[in-house]
Amino acid sequence: MRTTRTLRTALLTAAAAGLAATVLPAAPVAAAPAARTAAAPVFLAAAQWPASHTPWTAGPVRKGLPEDGSFCTVGTTPAAGTRHRDFRTELDTGARQTITVAPTTAKAKALAAELRTALATCLERMKEQDPGIEGVSKYHGRVNVEEGAHVYSIDTSYPEAGSTDIGLYAVGRDGRTVTVLEWGQLGDLDTAPLKGFKKTTATAVAKLH
Repeated sequence: MRTTRTLRTALLTAAAAGLAATVLPAAPVAAAPAARTAAAPVFLAAAQWPASHTPWTAGPVRKGLPEDGSFCTVGTTPAAGTRHRDFRTELDTGARQTITVAPTTAKAKALAAELRTALATCLERMKEQDPGIEGVSKYHGRVNVEEGAHVYSIDTSYPEAGSTDIGLYAVGRDGRTVTVLEWGQLGDLDTAPLKGFKKTTATAVAKLH
């Protein structure tokens, strides 16, 4: 996806495709074998996202990176050790959670730092790619859970088209496990559930293990 505007569209499209594919036995991640020594990280449930005008629906958990990766973090998260899950509502709101289990705690810490940098500089790269975009990027502080999580927003508009979009993002870590949350919809930061998103972020990191 190219910009924050396309984040929302891509999340909704991917979520719809994921839900449609639930009938395929190979699509969701298989149940953990009995011999596994460590439990896989746990994803958010649909109801744990901030309340929307229509209920959230969760797609299946899938291995690897999403085909339509986020413009902000593309090229940062490795496919190995990564799984993702898309969520959608019946209106213009979509979300995604990505979880990566790194080989070591040090590598997880480095990945989380790289993801934070990618989010902090994302709007600049958007403007380089699309000169018609205007926007404001903000850092909304640390969420004190496990090794910590950090929340960002990217508020964009296209004056010529008269459209505005808001994206909320978070990066959190628990030991070797790093999670990224993405939430997007039409509107601006004033209409976004920032407080609820921070609560979702705390829940997501706390339930990883």
